[in-house]
Amino acid sequence: MSTPDPAVGNGIRGERVAVSGPTASPWLGILARCTLAATVVIALISVPAGVVAGFGGALSALFGFALVVLFFGISLAIGHFASTSNPSGALGLFAVTYAIKVVGFAAVLFFLGTPDWLAGAWFFTGAVVTVVVWQVVEVFVFSRTRHQLYEDEAA
Repeated sequence: MSTPDPAVGNGIRGERVAVSGPTASPWLGILARCTLAATVVIALISVPAGVVAGFGGALSALFGFALVVLFFGISLAIGHFASTSNPSGALGLFAVTYAIKVVGFAAVLFFLGTPDWLAGAWFFTGAVVTVVVWQVVEVFVFSRTRHQLYEDEAA
């Protein structure tokens, strides 16, 4: 047998919670959280890289991190500015910036070449771990945003 909820003073349970609207341009918040999480993880990777491979190992891991943050950050910044003027077109821009990320990352590595100090394994580790952490945080934070699908009804 269930018991009724206890009544509040005047018989009303409490004040109603106001309806919340969509999250106002979440992209910079997502960028900040992804960057913070990736920075914490790369700091943890750079220490063993520095111990094992010296300063070049730590710098290599940081270089992989920096390239990923640069290219992934560009897409979120574009999403922020595009969503204010054309919210429905932001998704298309994300697809275009994905291609730019892949080509741009490869172009930087191709044109820069391999510096003498670069430890390939630590660069790869730093870049891959940064991508994985970034994607996990990005999906998690994005899943917590609110998106208005329909216009509000006129009162």
